[in-house]
Amino acid sequence: MTRADIIFKDNIRKIMNEGVFSQQARPKYKDGTTANSKYITGSFAEYDLSKGEFPITTLRPIAIKSAIKEIFWIYQDQTSNLDVLRDKYRVNYWNDWEIGETGTIGERYGAIVKKHDIIRKLLKQLADNPWNRRNVISLWDYEAFERSEGLLPCAFQTMFDVRQVGDDIYLDATLTQRSNDMLVAHHINAMQYVALQMMIAKHFGWKVGKFFYFINNLHIYDNQFEQAEELLRREPTACQPRLMLNVPDGTDFFAIKPEDFELVDYDPVKPQLKFDLAI
Repeated sequence: MTRADIIFKDNIRKIMNEGVFSQQARPKYKDGTTANSKYITGSFAEYDLSKGEFPITTLRPIAIKSAIKEIFWIYQDQTSNLDVLRDKYRVNYWNDWEIGETGTIGERYGAIVKKHDIIRKLLKQLADNPWNRRNVISLWDYEAFERSEGLLPCAFQTMFDVRQVGDDIYLDATLTQRSNDMLVAHHINAMQYVALQMMIAKHFGWKVGKFFYFINNLHIYDNQFEQAEELLRREPTACQPRLMLNVPDGTDFFAIKPEDFELVDYDPVKPQLKFDLAI
């Protein structure tokens, strides 16, 4: 059993036993009905990546490779164009959020990164002074939201800090989400931003340290309660999955590729569960 398995089950129990139902819910299921959810507020988890504590459950298969490709789309390609995500990475997850026939998800995510030149500024200030306390990625842009329709960013803020322990320098990261689908997106989002943390650490030749994960609204949709009970019944496997980034220390952030990542010792419980997404 991994630390992530323990946290996953604890969160499911807490939502099912202590959560409250959403009111005036925005999302809809594909059949047009309202996608209500049961939720808790203020969920926090801590993982020490340097000790092999990665935020990935073994209770069901998680599509880590596709998830990491989405990070490249946002932070390397810096675009919200769906053609790039589909044609370059063969990822179709965002198709349901296309705005009209624009071919984009609106001025969101990668478009905001490019608009503010966020990655280059972040890398520069870490290079100039690794100990500064202003290493923030914020995708919350009110002007962009007014100019363009689209889903507002869920994982909207990431912060980075450097620690030196002996001769080793560690990069820590904190991901903040306004909203998270516990059964579908929880471990996907966490592992995406662990991958981003690893890319930045490799750029400087640092080690990855701790990953902190705060979610304001953590929920399970009302068409997923059966799957939630099934996950609670499942026994985790004995594997201890780890994400590896197989490039030399000092590799430029923009030279890293999705295939440089490798998930090792991952043997999740099967079969996969089916989830109807709320759009």
